[in-house]
This record gives sequence, C-alpha cells and structure tokens, in this order.
Amino acid sequence: MAEVHAEMVANVWKIVVSEGDVVDEGDTLVILESMKMEIPVLSEDPGTVTKIQVKEGDVVQEGDLIAVVE
Repeated sequence: MAEVHAEMVANVWKIVVSEGDVVDEGDTLVILESMKMEIPVLSEDPGTVTKIQVKEGDVVQEGDLIAVVE
C-alpha cells in the first residue's frame, strides 16, 4: 500500500483518476494548483487506487493524504 501525500500547500484543481482505477508508477492522480502553477501528483507505485481523500476545490496542506494506491 502506498499513501500519496501533498508536498505543499495548494488547491486541488483536478482529480484525474477514480477509485478502482489501475495506475502505473508515474501516472498522474491529481493536479494541484499553487500560485497559478499546475503541479501533477504522481503515483509512486503501480496498483489500484483504493481511496481518493480530496475533492476538486479542496485546499491541501503539506503532508495531507491525497490518495491510497494498493
């Protein structure tokens, strides 16, 4: 199981995957927006997305859980 956490304070601009989707290492899960820059959040491991913890429009803090890939 791999937990994916936010690396900075940002807005959740777009959620690219859904729970149940199969992803490869390096696939984009969510796109964050901070200071007019889009920051992709990537899967660190291949697997199935079992939980998406955020919604579009949420503000995440550094270290917040974004998703779980098993």
